[in-house]
Amino acid sequence: MGLSSVLLIHARITSLMSLDKSIKCFLCMHIKTYACIVAKMKLYCWNDLGRSHWGCLSDDGTHDLSHHWPTLSDGLRAGMPAIKDAVTKSTDVIPHAHAVTLEPPCAETSRIFCIGVNYKTHAAEAGRDVPEWPSVFLRHPRSFVGAEANVVKPMASDDFDYEAELAVIIGKPGRAIAKDAAMDYVAGYTCLADNSVRDFQKHSRQVTAGKNFDHSGAIGPWLVTADEAPAPEDMTLVGRLNGEVVQNGSLKDLIYAIPDLIAYISTFTELQPGDIIATGTPEGVGFKRSPPLFMKAGDTFTVEIEGVGMLKNTVVVEREAIAA
Repeated sequence: MGLSSVLLIHARITSLMSLDKSIKCFLCMHIKTYACIVAKMKLYCWNDLGRSHWGCLSDDGTHDLSHHWPTLSDGLRAGMPAIKDAVTKSTDVIPHAHAVTLEPPCAETSRIFCIGVNYKTHAAEAGRDVPEWPSVFLRHPRSFVGAEANVVKPMASDDFDYEAELAVIIGKPGRAIAKDAAMDYVAGYTCLADNSVRDFQKHSRQVTAGKNFDHSGAIGPWLVTADEAPAPEDMTLVGRLNGEVVQNGSLKDLIYAIPDLIAYISTFTELQPGDIIATGTPEGVGFKRSPPLFMKAGDTFTVEIEGVGMLKNTVVVEREAIAA
């Protein structure tokens, strides 16, 4: 899709009011992030009529690769050259305006390793010392939704906090990976909202409960391949609550950089294609504000990383999500 096509769509944006909401969201997202789309290969997952797919978003549409490999993780295991070759030969191209429901760019078997207190500024606002080792905890895939989907504030708590993060998606298996080779294992990057239920997070010394409420976090909208994304140290991470900037951090502020994290995690487990490492959140989280700023029903939280994408989700309360 060339620039002229995007401008034409933009000029006709008012006519979209009669379209299905999912189509409008899909088109508007592509228009807003056009500068990131051109010449960049994005891998993403979606659901169409109850069936999960994954594929590549390119200039001419979406290439459905589900017929080649069942999941994105399977495709990554085959290797990026194989994926690019499949895209080149693909004849199953879905038009850009086709209405789909975006899913997180991960499989049900993906492990999601999250890193706590990994920005110097966030450690300072939390009154924490710089950790001697990376602080690692796990989230399960069911605790996340995709882009444009609703995130769910649990009925059990009102302390629902936002956290904007860059996520790294692993592209090949590796154990005991050396720091100087770690970036060779990165398939690409995506946006992640590691939203936390703060009171449950503090129930014990383990944060698992507060980090794993069903559908409380979000990942997406896609994986931007490492060869086409900016260098992580050049990335800026912005979190917006209802359009207002609440977090603004540079990846240069990480305590443990991506190679450090890959090397550390791979010492105790073999990383697998599709595994995700959430690199931590910068300062500005809600529970450290006075008064605290927590998300409530109807709020929208947006994670934006230039060169990677924009992840936007609306908050609903658990009873509404169950009713739906």
